[in-house]
Amino acid sequence: MKKITSLLILASALLCLVSCHRGNQRALLPNVSGKAGEVIVVIDRDNWEGALGNKVRDILASDCPYLAQKEALFTISNVTPSGFADLFKVHRNILIFNIDPQGQEEGVIYRNDVWAHPQCVIQVNAFDNEGALRLMTESAERITASIEQAERDRIIANAKLYEEAGLAKVVTEMIGGSPHFPTGYKLKKKTDNFIWIADEKQYTNQGVFIYKYPAEENENFTMENIIAHRNQFLQENVPGMFDNTWMTTSDFISPTVEFIKFRGLQFAQTRGFWEVHNDFMGGPFVSHSFYGEGAKDIIVLEAWVYAPRYDKRQYLRQVESILYSFEWAHPVE
Repeated sequence: MKKITSLLILASALLCLVSCHRGNQRALLPNVSGKAGEVIVVIDRDNWEGALGNKVRDILASDCPYLAQKEALFTISNVTPSGFADLFKVHRNILIFNIDPQGQEEGVIYRNDVWAHPQCVIQVNAFDNEGALRLMTESAERITASIEQAERDRIIANAKLYEEAGLAKVVTEMIGGSPHFPTGYKLKKKTDNFIWIADEKQYTNQGVFIYKYPAEENENFTMENIIAHRNQFLQENVPGMFDNTWMTTSDFISPTVEFIKFRGLQFAQTRGFWEVHNDFMGGPFVSHSFYGEGAKDIIVLEAWVYAPRYDKRQYLRQVESILYSFEWAHPVE
């Protein structure tokens, strides 16, 4: 028993040393550079201007979904391998192509905090251009998801560091958990089953709705059911600027629903456009619908943006990240 105890103590000490070492390494790294949503692509000029570069642009610079105007998913810039100096190595998101006929193995490697913190580095190792093109095509979804999550994680970390005091308590009292709201967000409305929190500035409005309703035996997460409850809650709680106006779901382009599991939470993610009934306001929204404690209620967290003068990609990414920061107040079985 004494030997087992000693081994456990030794293992714990080693784990602590490794964790502390990693923590110290991270603390010594510089902060990342670059603007939100930017990606540096390290590839030679010929490939950048050829089929491989076209594939990178098709994937990373494709249209961001459900925005009124065309905006690229990410802003990408090319740097040649010979020009990949220290200035670029501290960038927030880096995609590196290592094309080497003498390489040991083909594949895509995902790493964090290589030269800076918090950094996302993705390296595509291939023997030739055709292999790189194939890997980029096969891994397109994971590559974009990794960069997208890195962007979200930076926003969430900032929200936790500069959190608006008191909002989490209000939300938790209603649904048993809460996202993290950064400084600037204020409580606009609260009822027994609906909360409206927003960061309102002169020309932009980033809003979050939290609401709940009784779960049914089936079809809780169909698009029709989700949108029907959404429209009911918004008509009752979100009036427009004039009489007989209220927020609702636009049918100009049908919403879409996909099912996601993220850090233990399973939810139906709905994307679409909102508009104001009998008015001309509108913008993008995204919502997460999932079971509450005991599966008796459906909980909805919804993010939306109104920014008629500006591009909306980053505004939506910021407020959508709040949804991904949701945490239960205590574990849910």
